[in-house]
Amino acid sequence: MDELLEELKKYKFDKQLKKLNKKLKNKTVIIYGTGLFFQKIKENYDLSDLNIIGVSDRKYTSEEEGKESFGYKIVPLDKIIDYKPDYVLISTLKFLGIMDDFKNNVFKGTKIKVLPLVDKPFLTLLKEIFE
Repeated sequence: MDELLEELKKYKFDKQLKKLNKKLKNKTVIIYGTGLFFQKIKENYDLSDLNIIGVSDRKYTSEEEGKESFGYKIVPLDKIIDYKPDYVLISTLKFLGIMDDFKNNVFKGTKIKVLPLVDKPFLTLLKEIFE
């Protein structure tokens, strides 16, 4: 079986997704990170209960704004604030650095909340910090 899918199962993403759907009901979401990890999530899980208004990634340029990726509107990183999402969900395996940058720099002074799409146990996160 695929390594990324194993990671998702190890962190019980199916249960996390149910909780996330309840928590973010009636909230707008932009997914940040559209690499292999997000691709695996999209292929194996139903994200339709999340109100995803777009996807973003550092690879997207302003010229791609409004086009589609994974069936969602592309939102360049520097335009996320213009879309006024309630949440930005980080869809990468290692998300702590991105979350820190988003909270303390990119979205500082806005009401945008930043969460990981797939959360990990505290000890796992601690190990990643010191790797």
